[in-house]
Amino acid sequence: MKDFLKQILREEQNKTRGRSKIREYLQARILEVLQNNNYFNNWVFVGGTALRFLFSIPRFSEDLDFSLLKPGMDADFSKALKKIEKCFEHEGYEIRLKAKETKIVQSAFIQFRGLLYELDYSPHHDEAVSIKIEIDTNPPLGATSTFSIVRKYVTLNLHHHDKASLFAGKLHALLTRKYTKGRDVYDLFWYLTDRHWPAPNCEFLQNALKQTGWNRDPVTDQNWKTIISHKLKQLNWNTVINDVKPFLEKSEELNFLTPENFEKMITL
Repeated sequence: MKDFLKQILREEQNKTRGRSKIREYLQARILEVLQNNNYFNNWVFVGGTALRFLFSIPRFSEDLDFSLLKPGMDADFSKALKKIEKCFEHEGYEIRLKAKETKIVQSAFIQFRGLLYELDYSPHHDEAVSIKIEIDTNPPLGATSTFSIVRKYVTLNLHHHDKASLFAGKLHALLTRKYTKGRDVYDLFWYLTDRHWPAPNCEFLQNALKQTGWNRDPVTDQNWKTIISHKLKQLNWNTVINDVKPFLEKSEELNFLTPENFEKMITL
């Protein structure tokens, strides 16, 4: 399978984009391991990487985020990590896992050491490609999930939140994250420019906000745009640009990320 990865990179001249493709290929293979071991019976794919795999959002992503289908299910997270480790070691990858499990969120960094050096993307053998995998074991109620078959390096039948719930999840991240993440803002731009994308699942959004200590007015179908507009006015837009820039397929899209453009889209 490393030969296939080398083939993917053969015509890539941009080293930054090449590194992103390496990570994305490894993400696809991790998803394949989870699929082959039936984890998508209980796990639901969410977040920015889900948008990338399912709907081809034109930005690369770093993490693999999941939610249990329902609270109280067994995530089998440690077993999943062992399955991933065994698969990649069998193919000759040097892989290390750094897990962190709390009562609610279970996460781990999956590190592939030596791969960038082997692919001539780093002069340092110890430099690693790191992918964070995380699962919420106590998900808020109200989300709807579905399955979609996609092909990205491998064929996957992904269990994921539906469009309205994915949108709600992104709004929750934008409203509650303690720092400015430009990728959240870009994803919002991407949602808003698709006139056929459904409105956010506000029941799910409000339940998620309550779970993370939201003590302001409830978010509804009628006021979510006003609440998001207020949040956007508080952002440092230089930070937005600098964060998302390395992940975009087309850097020209940075020109769209302005407060004025967002205000126009939100008020339409």
